[in-house]
Parts: sequence; structure tokens; C-alpha cells
Amino acid sequence: MSSFPGGVPKPIRRSPLRLMLGIAYYRTRRRLEWLRNRRAYAVQRRPDEVLPYAVFRHRTPLLRQLSGVDMRLQHNKIVNLRLAAARIDGLMLHPGETFSYWRTIGKPTRRKGYVEGMILHLGKVTEGVGGGLCQLSNLIYWMTLHTPLTVTERYRHGYDVFPDAGRTQPFGTGATCFYNYLDLQIKNDTQSVFQLRVRLTDTDLCGEWRSDAEPACRYEIVEKKHWMTRELWGGFVRHNIVYRNRYDAEGRWLDEQFVAENHAIMMYDPSLPPGQNAE
Repeated sequence: MSSFPGGVPKPIRRSPLRLMLGIAYYRTRRRLEWLRNRRAYAVQRRPDEVLPYAVFRHRTPLLRQLSGVDMRLQHNKIVNLRLAAARIDGLMLHPGETFSYWRTIGKPTRRKGYVEGMILHLGKVTEGVGGGLCQLSNLIYWMTLHTPLTVTERYRHGYDVFPDAGRTQPFGTGATCFYNYLDLQIKNDTQSVFQLRVRLTDTDLCGEWRSDAEPACRYEIVEKKHWMTRELWGGFVRHNIVYRNRYDAEGRWLDEQFVAENHAIMMYDPSLPPGQNAE
């Protein structure tokens, strides 16, 4: 049984019509929100300008060997990432402005050059136009956790699809995305200007937050608690709690800040070794 109140309910399988109507409703609601608050969103891009201070950098590999996943989808993902990165690179986030992942990128369509990539739907690997862009939202979210910027909207992955083969970040430190209502939004509540840089090399997706002011703090992301439960309906669920430690420029610890509590339905048997889970 779950060790926290209520547990995680069994996923509800909705009809295709219900899913289609739900998506249309939430997408319309998001567009209305963008129209009402359009002046609050970051829109200025200066890809040829580089702000003087690097706040945090990170990179993730473009290709991964995932059991049961066609490598064609991995290569198509690179096409999609290049198109999306070109819309984001150089974005300036001024004080008081909010970065919206989907408002900046726009809808990924075939007309814009996006191709079929890997997407996760109800814990299953499938494919769709623009698939693979979660790697970019994951990267931006992870980098933002190492800055004084404020994450105002983020959606966690509801399923843990692949075991921890080669994981370098704590579980639950990504941000899933689905156009346009599962968005990642980041607000600049500081007095400094920030700039988001994103690029692809032959092997990696690379990103960094830069600023016009030297960073005053350093951040460390830590997993404080991790556990797995078997729910009454028979499935396994993975849980953890993530915090971050804040240090001043001289390395002195300042405080501990809560980041997120994560719960994800496991799509593999947690009792098996990672090598067997991957088969």
C-alpha cells in the first residue's frame, strides 16, 4: 500500500472522443490565457548577443539506446529539436517577464518541418509529429533549478517508463510537455536580465542560462527521500521528494528549498535487475 494519504489511483482509460474533446478544450483555454496576458511573456530574441555571465550550463545526449524503441524515432527527434531550439536560442527574459515553452516554440506541425518522433502516451511508447521535444523542456527545467528564476508552471511525468540505466539526475527533475496546455513557464522575479541559449552539437543537446549580472548564489539539487509502493489496484508507483541547497558566492550554505514531490506509475517490475527491466 502507499505510505502517503490516498495513494495513486489507477489510470483511467478514456475513449478517443473524450480525449479529443478534452485536448480541444484545454488548448482553447491556453490560447485565451496567452491573449489576455500577452504583454507578460518574453518575446525578444537576441541570438547574436551573449550576456556576460554564465549562470548554469548542461547538456544531454541526443541518442540513447532504449529497449523496444525504433532508432528512427531518435534520429527524427534531432530534427525536431533543431527546429525548436532555433525558436528559443537567444531569448531574453527581462525582470517581470515569463517564459512560456509552447508560446515561444509554437505548434509543431509537418508544415514547419517537424517529423514523427517518440512520444509517451499513458505509459506507452508511441510516435507523433514533433515527438522528442520533452528532452528540451527537461533540459530547460533542470537548468532553471540552478538559477534564481521562478518555475511557475511545470508538469511532472506521470509514468516511469524506463529503469535507471545511466541516470545522472535525480528522478523527477524533468518537465513533460504536450502542446499547448502542458507547458513549462518560468518567471524572472529578479532585477537582472536572463538569456536562454540552446544549441545542438553532433552528439548533445546543450543549453545555458546567462545573465547581465554575476551570479550571487549556487544551487545543488538533492533527493531527500525515495521510495516505491504497490498500490491496491496492483501497480507499482515510484515516489521521491526533491530539494535544493543554496550557497553564497563563497560556498557557504544559506538554506534548503523545497522543489517538488513526485509520484509516477512504474511501467517495469521494480524487483528485477535493470538489465532485465530493459528487455
